[in-house]
Amino acid sequence: MSIDPENSWKRNEEFRDTITTISRDGNRNFIYPKKPKGKHYNARTWFGYFLLIFFISGPFLKYNNHNVFLFNIIERKFILFGLSFWPQDFYLVVLIALTFVIFITLFTVMFGRLWCGWACPQTIFMEIIFRKIEYLIDGDFKSQKALKNAPLTFYKGFKRVLKHSIFYSISLIISIVFIAYIIGGEEVLSILKQHPFQNKQKVISVLIFSGVFYGVYARFREQVCLVVCPYGRLQGVLLDPNSIVIGYDYNRGEPRGKINKKVENTNGDCVDCNLCVQVCPTGIDIRNGTQLECINCTACIDACNQVMDKIYKPRGLIRYTSENAIAKGQKFTITTRIISYSIVLVILTSSLVYFVSTRSDIDATILRTPGLTWQNQGNDNVSNLYNIKLINKTFDDQDVVVEIIEPKNSSIKWVGKGLSAVKSQNIAEGELFMIINTSSIKGIKTPIKVVLKSKGKIVKTIKTSFLGPQTK
Repeated sequence: MSIDPENSWKRNEEFRDTITTISRDGNRNFIYPKKPKGKHYNARTWFGYFLLIFFISGPFLKYNNHNVFLFNIIERKFILFGLSFWPQDFYLVVLIALTFVIFITLFTVMFGRLWCGWACPQTIFMEIIFRKIEYLIDGDFKSQKALKNAPLTFYKGFKRVLKHSIFYSISLIISIVFIAYIIGGEEVLSILKQHPFQNKQKVISVLIFSGVFYGVYARFREQVCLVVCPYGRLQGVLLDPNSIVIGYDYNRGEPRGKINKKVENTNGDCVDCNLCVQVCPTGIDIRNGTQLECINCTACIDACNQVMDKIYKPRGLIRYTSENAIAKGQKFTITTRIISYSIVLVILTSSLVYFVSTRSDIDATILRTPGLTWQNQGNDNVSNLYNIKLINKTFDDQDVVVEIIEPKNSSIKWVGKGLSAVKSQNIAEGELFMIINTSSIKGIKTPIKVVLKSKGKIVKTIKTSFLGPQTK
């Protein structure tokens, strides 16, 4: 059945003036979604379990006895997939961030807010853990509403205490895992074995984060997606009629109406059962069209498909589709916008791979000691005193040799024992004299080139200047 889409939506435009989680008097409308079920929900659940296992095990994963993931903001040490990054690699962090932003942009242009419903940690924890516990203790949505409105009794108090105790316990576990990504899994395990007063700062940090997580999952919930998350706001400018989103086929579903076996049915396939609204975790009516509140969780698809099965109608009244597919019957096409984002993404990804693969394992800075001039070493040789800092980004101790390759016939003399060895994931500092023959001096400042060698290979080339006497 085909109808005029423009006229069919006029009665529903009021929904754009408000959000379902805020009442007309400005109070919070707490959402009690019906427990979803169906193949999409099952697939999303199993995928969520996989992501949960990955998240919990992440800070404890080891490769060659070293962390696979570490985001130590305090000491400014980062490990990603076994690669160590230091503040000197900040340009790589910027490049990674830009690449991720372009990827998310391209992904959203093509597939809408699929990330939010299937992979976002907020959705995974809320729907796969906390919501399931709530269904188990408080029952389905009708039981939850009845329990909320019921007077305080021992039965209600017991359920409330039980549920929120479990909620906080899980929030505490999430907080511990979160902290483990910052300070390392082994460090967290050692802290757990000690008395809390021995690590007051870390324990306080865990308690603060657990309180935040508890507040989010016990009370704030979908407001994170609707109010806080910037990605949800960006969706409005990233989506276009060609984007694949969860959509209601109004051409097939309208006009809505109950089935009356006594008279000939002139309505569309939508029986106006409101199940798609009841299962929505953000409380929207997907039949009103694409909305910022929709997180593409597929709960409405499963609910609608079950109804279609009961009334012997084909599935897919609500499905993954695009506005162009519904309104004009057009298939998904590769647009100029998609091609442009893809080109930028390829360039950024290629650049990132190049810079990571060519990154030096040992970084160094060599600076002439301020306030000192050149020193006469005899035999027409002069020297400058330099400060050197070596950073070993690898997980192995490194023997480092410093040599001057330009100008020729130059030498290095260390102050003290020198810096022949740099321990893994560590910084070493020292002082050295660079000695040059006056015949190689070209002016007040002579350019020199220094190389760092490890295991016989050049790992870093540094250019600096040499302060010498004026030549005639």
